[in-house]
Amino acid sequence: MTHSHAGPLTQLSEDENLFYSTVRQFAEETIAPHVRTMDEEQKMAPEIVHKIFELGLMGIEVPEIYGGAEGNFFDAVLAIEAISTVDPAVAVLVDVHNTLVVNALRRWASEEQKRTWLPKLAADTIGAYALSEAGSGSDAFALQTRAEVTASGYRLNGRKLWISNAREAGLFIVFATIDPAAGYRGITAFVIEQGTPGLSVGRKEDKLGIRASSTCELILDNCEVPAANVLGEAGKGYKIAIETLNEGRIGIGAQMLGLAEGAWQQAARYAQERKQFGKAIAEFQAVQFTLAQMATDIEAARLLVYNAARLKDAGKPYVKEAAMTKLFASQVAERVASQCVEIFGGNGFVRDYPAEKYYRDAKVGKIYEGTSNMQLMTIAKLVLKS
Repeated sequence: MTHSHAGPLTQLSEDENLFYSTVRQFAEETIAPHVRTMDEEQKMAPEIVHKIFELGLMGIEVPEIYGGAEGNFFDAVLAIEAISTVDPAVAVLVDVHNTLVVNALRRWASEEQKRTWLPKLAADTIGAYALSEAGSGSDAFALQTRAEVTASGYRLNGRKLWISNAREAGLFIVFATIDPAAGYRGITAFVIEQGTPGLSVGRKEDKLGIRASSTCELILDNCEVPAANVLGEAGKGYKIAIETLNEGRIGIGAQMLGLAEGAWQQAARYAQERKQFGKAIAEFQAVQFTLAQMATDIEAARLLVYNAARLKDAGKPYVKEAAMTKLFASQVAERVASQCVEIFGGNGFVRDYPAEKYYRDAKVGKIYEGTSNMQLMTIAKLVLKS
């Protein structure tokens, strides 16, 4: 995979272009036929998950020695974008696994932990990231899940909410506090495998959009975790959470970019097929202008997404750019998906056509992995400081 880059930010190298095209083709040929059924049944088709692993899309940044593709973060972003053009719900599975779970382990795990878990994550085990709780969403460090020190490690008790991939996951990164009085300095990250006694997946949320992606409660009831499963070190979980979520925001930006591209393509195609007053509606200037504005918004979002991902890969500061990326790309996705519905007219409002699903899927972009208001706070803090 990849990697030299020259020219405009939106210009992909030959390798990057080939990779994007391969993933896009896979999405159109393999995922597309299942999209509607998965949305209605609120369930990921197992054969799609199997093929995603087979293609190497769950180990994009995993080093070759652990069975991965040893690509870079930009590759992961391209994969998320390409899949999102067809189904943003499937893209969430790939996004959370790569940008949050794999990246946390790559950066913070000990050599022994990497040898134990990275090959599984690259081959057949889905990862989930359990930070949020009922009382701690934007205020992530107000979490109540407790990790009590025991003779062999820790005993975890608490409930996590809105956990993406929870139903399919074989590995969870769970955040809990070892000392509530210490505030964020008590937060610790634990790696817990599915099947560990005391760990269970609770109620699945019935969602507006990205319905094929499972979002569930995670229940920890006297869950015994060995000390060897602490990620990084005790009390440093807040650092892991902050850093991985900064990367994750670029992933959500890529998801929203892909969604907007998919919606635009459907709208443009429909506008050329739909006839009114004796000609295709694409011949009317009002429709042309709408499609032109949508395309311009998408290109601006792409510049932000690609720039943030390139900065991250180059080891340069990217926190402000990641926040801007997520903020703007989620706005563009919602706006473009809404305009797509309008171009489809009455057909945009019924489930026989793809427009309404893009619209439903777009809304979550402003909410998860840091709400738009949280992104604005980050941006304001960083631009006013400079």
